[in-house]
Amino acid sequence: MGRAFEFRKERKFKRWNKMSKVFTRLGKEIVMAVKAGGPDPVNNTKLRTVIQNAKGAAMPKDRIEAAIKRASNKDEKDYEEVLYEGYGPYGVAVIIETSTDNTNRTVANIRSYFSKSNGSLSTSGSVSFMFNKKAVFRFAQGEYEIEELELELIDFGLDEIDENEGEIFVYTAFEDFGNMQKALEDRNIDIINADFQWFPTTTVELPEDQEEEINKLIEKLEEDDDINQVFTNMA
Repeated sequence: MGRAFEFRKERKFKRWNKMSKVFTRLGKEIVMAVKAGGPDPVNNTKLRTVIQNAKGAAMPKDRIEAAIKRASNKDEKDYEEVLYEGYGPYGVAVIIETSTDNTNRTVANIRSYFSKSNGSLSTSGSVSFMFNKKAVFRFAQGEYEIEELELELIDFGLDEIDENEGEIFVYTAFEDFGNMQKALEDRNIDIINADFQWFPTTTVELPEDQEEEINKLIEKLEEDDDINQVFTNMA
């Protein structure tokens, strides 16, 4: 699961790195975290995680601090996290995570992207049952030995551990996120990124030309400011 998924994830990161919108998205996540749990990352686990991710994406410190300050303004927009599900061309299942201040706009845009790609937006639960939601932690391998970490972390919900290009990826069940985050922090492991991913229980393989059509839909979705992450069951 790990290597194949992270290859696709890396390809997505390369697209995101070309987009100036990435800092805007992170800023929005910071605002949501502050509104939900306050401006102190010591007492706000979600905010602490988002700040880690922002630093991992090289977001300037002043932009992080500005986002935290902005969230304390009562006039700042409230964002709602909404999950959308649908089918792309060739029956590929698609899950879309969003955070939006206007659900009417967001759903209209997503429906349009699907329609123009010969896909369709579906109802809640029609696709997500084919996926498992897991937490993924990424950090530099450094001096860490995978075998030793596996033994240390198994009691904190470790599901899988993998290494790719000098980085270690730790996977846990969705509900074990907090336990694993604390276990890594207690070991002074500098987490580059921590988030939730949807992993398909089974995948579909497509010929190259059809896969390219799916990738075009994914890229179009990821260009939308309201959309945070896109997942499919494409192999």
